[in-house]
Amino acid sequence: MNYSSTRGNSEQVTSAEAIIKGLAGDEGLFVPDSLPPVDEAFIEELVPLSYERRAEKVLGLFLTDYTPAEIHDCVAKAYGNGKFDCEAKAPVTDLGTMQVLELWHGPTSAFKDMALQLLPQLMSTALKKTGEKSQVLILVATSGDTGKAALEGFKDVPQISIMVFYPEGGVSRIQQLQMVTQEGANVNVTAVKGNFDDAQSGVKEIFADSDFARQLAGQNVKLSSANSINWGRLVPQIVYYFSAYADLRKAGRIAKGETINFTVPTGNFGNILAAFYAQQMGLPIHKLVCASNANNVLTDFLNSGRYDRNRQFFKTVTPSMDILISSNLERLLYHLTGDTSKVAGWMGELKTQGVYETDSATRQQLQDKFWADWVDDKDTKACINRVYQQHKYILDTHTAVAWQVAENYQQATGDRHKMVVVSTASPYKFNGSVLEALAVGTDGLDEFALLDKLQELNTNPIPKGLGELKHKTPRHQDTCAKSAMKKAVFAFIGQQ
Repeated sequence: MNYSSTRGNSEQVTSAEAIIKGLAGDEGLFVPDSLPPVDEAFIEELVPLSYERRAEKVLGLFLTDYTPAEIHDCVAKAYGNGKFDCEAKAPVTDLGTMQVLELWHGPTSAFKDMALQLLPQLMSTALKKTGEKSQVLILVATSGDTGKAALEGFKDVPQISIMVFYPEGGVSRIQQLQMVTQEGANVNVTAVKGNFDDAQSGVKEIFADSDFARQLAGQNVKLSSANSINWGRLVPQIVYYFSAYADLRKAGRIAKGETINFTVPTGNFGNILAAFYAQQMGLPIHKLVCASNANNVLTDFLNSGRYDRNRQFFKTVTPSMDILISSNLERLLYHLTGDTSKVAGWMGELKTQGVYETDSATRQQLQDKFWADWVDDKDTKACINRVYQQHKYILDTHTAVAWQVAENYQQATGDRHKMVVVSTASPYKFNGSVLEALAVGTDGLDEFALLDKLQELNTNPIPKGLGELKHKTPRHQDTCAKSAMKKAVFAFIGQQ
């Protein structure tokens, strides 16, 4: 299977080449030339398998230039060696009205581990397969979870270095501590003065600068990405939607071939896009429900077809969703329209004007496939409290947004298909907000006392990686303005 750009240049690459490059030469995103169809028999074959074996089967449909042995090795390294605290890797917990897909059992306690433990293995294998001799520098912009997951995944991987930019003051204290204490000889963490969109647009500008690329090439360095613009980051996310369905079948919670719904909390659109891919391949999904916080640009877009980032930016209790530029929408628009010139035009308008509007046919497709709503901080906290009172189950803030939007969808539509709420982070990562929602006093408590306080209420223990932060020393204290990000990259390269 080959991959091409969403913006229509003639470049066609293998999956290994797409994973190394990250971004296409015309600034578009790589997409598969076709989506491999699956039938009911394929899905049923997944039911008795482990998560790892399910991953091998789904990945093999897309990574056709990797041998089965290479995929097996990548998967084993990503999900083995005790990295995950749950044998199922991504279990589905039955809470009656909702099924909760828990994606936070990896080393950094967030859903990004599901992809970012695998991407470094795919990329390292790709470098060997293609004979690439350059040093690869991974540039990442993070709203909190991607940064730590990428740092942990790429730590000390040969031939690859990683530099993470995060918005100063725009991530939770736990997220910040996870990043600034990161060990590894090939890693750098730098705070950007601004919000996540400033960090993300700064990274995109670096990728788009051909002169900068030539300067890096002179030092035998090539850029790539671990954000979900990289196909190697997105394709592992497709796996857990198939796995969730297989687990529901295995537990007898759904019948063979039964259609279900997913509600996904998302800011950059990658997580729900992976569900869209699974649906288009043949996984029986009725409706994809997109859950947003007060930065509700996706809600407005999916309901109106008009994307407008020219709006107030809010810092919320769901910082991983505090995003106004959702990069992966570009892939969705490509698949809905099949028109690269339209996609390139809309992305150009977004870059220059901050707004674009799709045609009526595309708008109708968006509304047919998606339902969207948003939740403010007050209702997010109320949801955490209510779910705890009803189920003695603690949601993190992002998962609470999804739960509330799922309920809103069911009430608005009367749809009674079984609903899977995608849970993207451990509540321990956002302990202060969660404890406040549970009406537990937090005055005078530091981050680690907050962890202990939450443990008193939670049946799940404090994740090992978070508990160990107390004994780690900050190693990364760099800050820069958005305009100085290129200079920061050169400084890091000079240290390698």
